[in-house]
Amino acid sequence: MPTADHTATVAVVGAGQAGLSAAHHLVARGFAPVGPAAVGSGSGAGAAPAAPAAPSVVVFDANEHPGGAWQHRWESLRMRTVNGIFALPGMALPPIDPDEPSRTAVPRYFAAYEEHEHLPVLRPVHVHGVRSIDAATTGPLLVETDRGDWQVSALVNATGTWDTPVVPVVPGAERFRGEQLHSRDYVDADRFRGRRVAVVGGGISAVQLLDEISGVTDTVWYTRREPVFLPGEFVHELDGVDVERRVAADVTAGRAPGSIVSYTGLIWTDQARSARDRGALERRPMFVRMGPYGVVEQDGSATSVDVVLWATGYRADLDHLAPLGLRGPLGGIPVVGTRTAADPRVHLVGYGPSQSTIGANRAGRAAAREVARLLGVAPGTFPR
Repeated sequence: MPTADHTATVAVVGAGQAGLSAAHHLVARGFAPVGPAAVGSGSGAGAAPAAPAAPSVVVFDANEHPGGAWQHRWESLRMRTVNGIFALPGMALPPIDPDEPSRTAVPRYFAAYEEHEHLPVLRPVHVHGVRSIDAATTGPLLVETDRGDWQVSALVNATGTWDTPVVPVVPGAERFRGEQLHSRDYVDADRFRGRRVAVVGGGISAVQLLDEISGVTDTVWYTRREPVFLPGEFVHELDGVDVERRVAADVTAGRAPGSIVSYTGLIWTDQARSARDRGALERRPMFVRMGPYGVVEQDGSATSVDVVLWATGYRADLDHLAPLGLRGPLGGIPVVGTRTAADPRVHLVGYGPSQSTIGANRAGRAAAREVARLLGVAPGTFPR
C-alpha cells in the first residue's frame, strides 16, 4: 500500500477563481488551511501521516504567483475587453481601470484575496497523478506531486484548461519553416510586423487576435465551419442561463464540453466590427495541408504564410485524474452537480457549466457543501 509524505482532509488542485472559491467555502465550514510551515514539519516519506484533530484543506497551484491563468494572458488584453469578472466570495472587487491589462489587474486581486482570507497556497506544486490508496471509492486518495505525495479523503479539482491547448493535426505541419504558436503563447502583434499571419480558429480569441494583428500586418483567417455572428449583446441573466443549462446537460451525460463559442455564438463586439471593416473577417475554409512556406487550400491552390497562429482553444486539464478511471464511454467525465459520477470523493469545479467566473463561484460553494456532507463535517462543528 502506498504511503504519503503529508496528509490533509481535502486537497484543492488549482488556485484560479474556482479553486479559491472552493477553498474559501471549505475554510468557512471549519476546514483548517494547511500552509508551508505545516508541510515543512511533515512526517516524512514512508511514515504513516497522523490525522489532524480538525479537518484540513491544502491548496496546490502550479503557477509561481497568484492569478491563475489570467497572469498568462496577452499584454494587450485590457479589462474593458475581457468577459465579465466577478468578485470572489468574501471580498469585493476593487475599482478597476478599464485600460489596465487583465494579466496584471486580476492577479493583483487574487493575491490580495489570498492575503485577505489568510489562505496559504502551496506553489509551485505540480500534481501529476491522483489514485486510490485501496480498491474502495470510500477510502483515502493519494495525490502525487513534484513536492511530495499527500493522503486526502476528498479532492476538488480546479485546474481549468490553460495547460492543455488544442492544436489540430494537419498533414505537413512538421515541414513548415515559418513560426507556429498557440494563442496561449501570443504576447502582442508587433512581433508579426512584415509577416503574413494565418489565424486558425472560429472563437472569440481568434476574432480578437485578428483585429489586433490585421492592424499591423497581412492576415488570413481559417475556420473549419462558417462562423455565425449573432445580433445584439450577450446578456448573462438570460443567455447565460441557457448556455449553462446546455453545457450541464452535456457533462451530466458524459460528453466532453465543447468550446464556449459553440454554445454562445459570436457577438458583434467593437473588435469584431473593427476586424470586419478592414477585411480581416473574410474567412476561408480550413486548409488541407501545410508545406515549407505556406498552406494548401481546399481547392488545391497554395497560399504563402510566415506564421500560423492556432487560436484553436483548449481542453479540460484532467490527465492527472486518469488513474481513477472517471471517464465515460462518450469521452467526458460524467458529473452530478460538481461530483464525478464514478467517484464521490472527487469534485470538478471550473469545468463544464462552471467555466465562467460567476459559475466558478457557485461551483466552489456547492463542492465545499458536498465534500463536507461526504465527510460528515456539519456546519459549525469546527468554527473558523
